[in-house]
Amino acid sequence: MPKLNPDRLFPLDHGARDLARSLHASIRDLPIVSPHGHTNPRWFAEDAPFPDPARLFVTPDHYVFRMLFSQGVPLESLGVPRADGGPTETDARKIWKLFADNYFLLRGTPSRMWLDHAFAEVFGIEAEFGPDTADHFYDHIAECLPRPEFRPRALFERFGIEVIATTESALDDLRWHQMIRSSGWTGRVVTTYRPDSVVDPEFPAFTDNLATFGEITGQDTMTWAGYLEAHRLRRAVFIDHGATASDHGHATARTENLSPAEAEALFDRVKTGGADAAEADAFRGQMLTEMARMSLDDGLVLQIHGGARRNHSPSMLARFGRDKGFDIPGRTDFVGGLKPLLDAFGCDPRLSVIVFMLDETTQSRELAPLAGVYPALKLGPPWWFFDSAEGMRRFRENATETAGFYNTVGFNDDTRAFCSIPARHDVARRVDSAYLATLVATGRLNEDEAYEVAQDLTYRLVKQAYRL
Repeated sequence: MPKLNPDRLFPLDHGARDLARSLHASIRDLPIVSPHGHTNPRWFAEDAPFPDPARLFVTPDHYVFRMLFSQGVPLESLGVPRADGGPTETDARKIWKLFADNYFLLRGTPSRMWLDHAFAEVFGIEAEFGPDTADHFYDHIAECLPRPEFRPRALFERFGIEVIATTESALDDLRWHQMIRSSGWTGRVVTTYRPDSVVDPEFPAFTDNLATFGEITGQDTMTWAGYLEAHRLRRAVFIDHGATASDHGHATARTENLSPAEAEALFDRVKTGGADAAEADAFRGQMLTEMARMSLDDGLVLQIHGGARRNHSPSMLARFGRDKGFDIPGRTDFVGGLKPLLDAFGCDPRLSVIVFMLDETTQSRELAPLAGVYPALKLGPPWWFFDSAEGMRRFRENATETAGFYNTVGFNDDTRAFCSIPARHDVARRVDSAYLATLVATGRLNEDEAYEVAQDLTYRLVKQAYRL
């Protein structure tokens, strides 16, 4: 058997550990519901083999290459594409060898646990990964990848995925989702409406994006009314392709609820690309409230991923583009930021707003009290930098006492790394099992309740929250 500790992440106390084992056994094989992520729908549309181990595990994974870069490994040497099309390493085995030489840098990180899990459980490799075994791992994985059982659809089914949501721009033509639908394959892959490129005045080529938005929808997106109607039309297309949610990645949690005249005047200032930073932030905030208003009509769940200070290094942004590991968490005001939206719609149970945080100081002080009273608001799971055993445990400890379990939405993996999905869900199930076992051991929860809550956290709450 692969060398994974069967009691990983369980409590040290023997009694609590025994109960955690039993709780985990009761949920271990439940289907995976992955309601938000960034896997490529093209994988499932074409069902082509993954090209090689390096492009499966290293080059696309910013969790991996940011750590190596922090220790002086150039991104070019890991095959990360440059924005200017300049030369990068293309020899997959060289990339893999460099990855293996530096694997020790991931000790103690979530990435190490996910990768070890994938090597052992997905590819059945019993050895420990490192410089001495790099060629063995590469050869074995490369031999597996062309086989039918390692193609994307087969892995989807093997992983026990019931449904997975990808995330597409409002400007995306959704061709891959259409191809999946036309293929007759029964795997459920749905899209998510991500309009950042046409709601963020600081997004690259924002004005050009508005023009494209108008061409796609047949609306005059240089007018406020036409712009809003374009969103309604695109949301309807996304819903037709399975979407149950929209997603919004903003630097803050700011919302606004301006009058129609004020909103139109603000739009007129930002649409030409001449808005200052304050106006851009205000417009993003207004559009969150507009999206909430649209959700009352079409039913899309509104996800707010706030608090990421994206592309922190301008030189790396210029050299490699977006999403290259330089997005950094920042302080976030949820109480003040969300108030305009909550004033308008927070007490309406028809609306479902799921908030994700990158500022852990807000968990018990702001987010849990907000979700613990507003019917429209739910707390997303620990995300990105806190998608870890410790982050999940802290979240449960900080949020449960005020928001309870039922104002949270289970777990989502939010990943581009397909083979890590079973590992990430297993970590969440183990952490929840350990936390519930501790509540039972300390007299705060009955054992029969713990089994029920474990099922809810793993499966029922996510299906309910995302209307899946």
